[in-house]
Amino acid sequence: MNQLDQLKTLTTVVADTGNFLQLAQFAPRDATTNPSLILKAVQSPDYAPLLKETVEAHRGKPLDEIVDQVLVRFGLEILKVVPGRVSTEVDARLSFDKASSLSRARRIICLYEAAGISRERVLIKLASTWEGIQAAAELEREGIRCNLTLLFAFAQAVACGEAKVQLISPFVGRIYDWYKKSAGAAWDEAAMAGANDPGVKSVAQIYAYFKQHGIKTEVMGASFRNIGQIQALAGCDLLTISPDLLAQLQATDAKLERALDPAKVSATPAIHLDEAAFRFALNEDAMATEKLAEGIRLFAIDAGKLDKLIQAA
Repeated sequence: MNQLDQLKTLTTVVADTGNFLQLAQFAPRDATTNPSLILKAVQSPDYAPLLKETVEAHRGKPLDEIVDQVLVRFGLEILKVVPGRVSTEVDARLSFDKASSLSRARRIICLYEAAGISRERVLIKLASTWEGIQAAAELEREGIRCNLTLLFAFAQAVACGEAKVQLISPFVGRIYDWYKKSAGAAWDEAAMAGANDPGVKSVAQIYAYFKQHGIKTEVMGASFRNIGQIQALAGCDLLTISPDLLAQLQATDAKLERALDPAKVSATPAIHLDEAAFRFALNEDAMATEKLAEGIRLFAIDAGKLDKLIQAA
């Protein structure tokens, strides 16, 4: 049995892509998208006609409405392939605007429901800012499930758990990138691999805390740089993995051991964070502060590029 199939016995495997034509070969349960993945997909000859068709069908409407139509169209195509859920992201430029994030999230859900998709099959992705987390808390109370993304700090995870969000996506690879760059020539790749990888350690800490304290929020490791990071998180609730790394797992036959186990977590005290405590804790974490800001900027840039492609279509 290859490692992808072994992983599926321990963890829910999610495909991290906007390329729905690739999905069937890996048979993931769910799929996630983001502005960068959708931007990449719509520039491919395979998907350009879908973009043009969607824009043409809604020409004359406000740009933000057409953007959401495009995102939902990709989500609908993905849901034809995966049996579970698709994550669709609210514009990153609204990451600090709770009211506008709520409005866009509700519109996205309405578009899916108008297409015959129940809200149980959709996760609304929001950045793990204080505003994004509070928007998610309100959406969850309305039965709209959320995926909190761009999560780098333990404080972000604690706040998401308190908000009772459905799922969080800690970014393993981007945490690893920051520590590797920060260490410079002193970085020891072998010593910092596997369970010692800083991104892996972050997810393991969150997973253990949630399991110990009975927090129902699902933990989905994301943003992987190599299959070693994935192997070191086998047993996590979910892992969202790019097609390239899914293929590498599929081509690897070595035995895969469970790395995270809810029955083997150490005791830690429960934490409560109000807004002031959250903002201070995030500020104290230089890596998380920098990577959150950078992630929002990059997604916002790609959202702007997608706007221009739609306007030109």
